[in-house]
Amino acid sequence: MIIGGLQKFSMLDYPGLLSAIIFTEGCNFRCHFCYNPMLVLPKGERSKKGHSRVSEDDLFVFLKERVGKLEGIVITGGEPTLHRDLPEFIKKIKDLGFKIKLDTNGTNPEMLKKLLPLLSRGGKRGLKGDRKQNPLNPPLQGGLIDYIAMDIKAPLEKYGEVVGLSDLSLRAKPPRRSEAISVGALNEIASSSRGGTSRNDNFVNLSNIQKSIKIIIESNLPYEFRTTLVPGLHTLKDIKKMGALVKGADKWYLQQFKSDTDLVNSDFQKLRPFTDKEIEKMRKIGEKFVKECEVR
Repeated sequence: MIIGGLQKFSMLDYPGLLSAIIFTEGCNFRCHFCYNPMLVLPKGERSKKGHSRVSEDDLFVFLKERVGKLEGIVITGGEPTLHRDLPEFIKKIKDLGFKIKLDTNGTNPEMLKKLLPLLSRGGKRGLKGDRKQNPLNPPLQGGLIDYIAMDIKAPLEKYGEVVGLSDLSLRAKPPRRSEAISVGALNEIASSSRGGTSRNDNFVNLSNIQKSIKIIIESNLPYEFRTTLVPGLHTLKDIKKMGALVKGADKWYLQQFKSDTDLVNSDFQKLRPFTDKEIEKMRKIGEKFVKECEVR
């Protein structure tokens, strides 16, 4: 596992648990607004020096010292599911007694199935009522993760552009606040995720995004979907379309865009985020599609 960073303590990132965060290196997206460019961009594309890598040996020394002090481990990125050794890596952590939360962009549904083995064999879903009573319920027997969060980046027809994989330049100027980026239909859909590679194609496999959403909703795991909202990239109409993608889901979080930090596309640092009033209007649309839609 290529580990690009380690946050030793968090009270926020794993709902209900004290956790540490492992950042894997490498991503098959180039989201303009991503605030982890040191984990996403190859060294030659970075404007600043990235984090120092953490060896697996050093990581597990740390984890063994935190047994009984921390409850959960968040694995995020970058995009963790690009790494072929992710199942083995997670098992080693779970063997220490930690619960696992996985953050993903949803481009690798086959890896999700490996982490949820009974689901991939058509195992029955548990009762959703049980999950509501205890949101930290253990996963299906044989599963390797206990909580999963997937980013919903945009409506399907705008995915490529929002994640920086359309035929538009990564360094394109951010749109004016009053307009949305116009994107034509993606007539060519190529695979964007083959395990172990950082980036393969110029388009997003939209079918994989939809498959991952379905897998997560049916997984019997506690889960959440989340969307970072960026002026010019997202509109009220987009919220409706994204809501339709995750219709019936338990939780969908709308996240405010951060412009006061390093971003994959530095031009977006000049962009002013949505106002609280604008975000609330989007939330009200989102709550029509899911059981719970909140802003954070």
